[in-house]
Amino acid sequence: MAAPDVIVIGAGVAGLYQLYRLRALGLRVQVFEAGSDVGGTWYWNRYPGARFDSESWSYGYSFSEELLQEWEWPEHFAAQPDTLRYLNFVADKFDLRRHIRFGCRVSAATFDDASSRWTVTLESGEQATAPLLVTALGPLSAYTLPEIPGRDDFRGQAFHTARWPREGVSLAGKRVGIIGTGATAIQVIQTIASEVGSLTVFQRTPNWAAPLHNRRITPEEQRRIKASYAEIFERCRQTATCFIHQTDPRRALEVSAEEREAFWEKLYAEPGFGIWVGNFADVLTDRRANALASDFAARKIRQRVKDPAVAEKLIPRDHGFGTRRLPLESGYYEAYNRDNVRLVDIRETPIERITESGLRTTAETFEFDVLIYATGFDGVTGPYDRIDIRGPGGRRLKDDWADGVPRTYLGMLIDGFPNLLMVLGPHTARGNIPRNIEEIVDWLTGLVAFMTRNGLHRVETRPEEVDRWVAEVEQAVEGLLFAEVNSWQTGINRNVEGRQVRRVLGYYGGAVEYRRRTDAVAAQGYDALRFS
Repeated sequence: MAAPDVIVIGAGVAGLYQLYRLRALGLRVQVFEAGSDVGGTWYWNRYPGARFDSESWSYGYSFSEELLQEWEWPEHFAAQPDTLRYLNFVADKFDLRRHIRFGCRVSAATFDDASSRWTVTLESGEQATAPLLVTALGPLSAYTLPEIPGRDDFRGQAFHTARWPREGVSLAGKRVGIIGTGATAIQVIQTIASEVGSLTVFQRTPNWAAPLHNRRITPEEQRRIKASYAEIFERCRQTATCFIHQTDPRRALEVSAEEREAFWEKLYAEPGFGIWVGNFADVLTDRRANALASDFAARKIRQRVKDPAVAEKLIPRDHGFGTRRLPLESGYYEAYNRDNVRLVDIRETPIERITESGLRTTAETFEFDVLIYATGFDGVTGPYDRIDIRGPGGRRLKDDWADGVPRTYLGMLIDGFPNLLMVLGPHTARGNIPRNIEEIVDWLTGLVAFMTRNGLHRVETRPEEVDRWVAEVEQAVEGLLFAEVNSWQTGINRNVEGRQVRRVLGYYGGAVEYRRRTDAVAAQGYDALRFS
């Protein structure tokens, strides 16, 4: 094969679509994927209960009407095996695999200033070069393990949820410990509680959660969905988060207590993210409104968890409802009503060390057959830190991003790193991820087409445009309560050195405004960028 015109890192939702679009331009594309098959997030995260919380029919690709009509989602919120099956179906239907090399983890990427080409180095030592490099790394692909003494001493089965064994794990009757109570842990706990012999949950920070209300898609619903895709995707385009749910224009503090309560009861009984992104307009910006919503959610926890002491431990005290990404659950709180499930608050009795047979807290010793780390990810910038990316003169991206806010333009180009294009990098809009991905990939493809038509071989940001965009990113987050909360979305991760300072990692002015800004740049002939 001739040398590629573009190298793409990653063959998940983003990498597959970027490959499809670039190939349509007639370009030679080489994709490197660390896994043994396509899927990205849905390849690696095979843990029990894994599923997405976007409505399935709003999650898949929208670029092919034929694909939309051929594929049938079995549930309103698809489980991981179905999503992985879907991405394999897409890869086969559009003959994408022949451009992908699997089992190839990229360890370094270096830009040569003289030739304006990137050299990508794999862990095997093999190298490949191309003028353009596209990173489709996934914002939650760099998993993290806690720094607990003795972590390697445990003699039972132990794994992070993002590296669940492909062959599966037999948990029937086993003594299982799980560290973490974030979105992933919630899915695991509610799924395995009835199967295991005993389940001990080690919680540091409780999270708010709301019911998913998932169910099968009926044949009649399937027909209706397939006839309505144009309207579904247009609705996603008109919402700030690209979900089907639109923020209610009313304010919680302006309606009566009875009206407010009835509205929240309605949202709590409906499927999906309506209770988060379809709530009153002031719930995520006004402390008083958020306190009322938090009180409603806390009452729901107390109603569902029989032991009052356990219920109080499950109610967050350090952040308000919806100020972290809201996990959706199916019987999570009821799992704590089971005799074989125990909650341990490690703020009260911290974990001292992992032992050969389990772990030890300051108060007690536990023995397990299986230990599960649901300890999250080094979000957004973490995947980039794990590749040694160097620009002209050996400038190291990890050093540039070590402190403060990453310097990007539109979240797609990086100051000081020519010909490096990012899909879902820092400072892009956040929400229903495939909808965000398609818009970003379409914009980047338009940029590459513009360069191809005009014989341009190098593109880079203008520093003054980067300054303006970073300022816009910072301004967009002002007044949002989530910006004051410690989470991966604000760059905080206690398991990663240097991740204790809050950073703005997304553009939170909404997807509609983000699209308006990016479309304007393209319409003006990309004059905000510098070409040669």
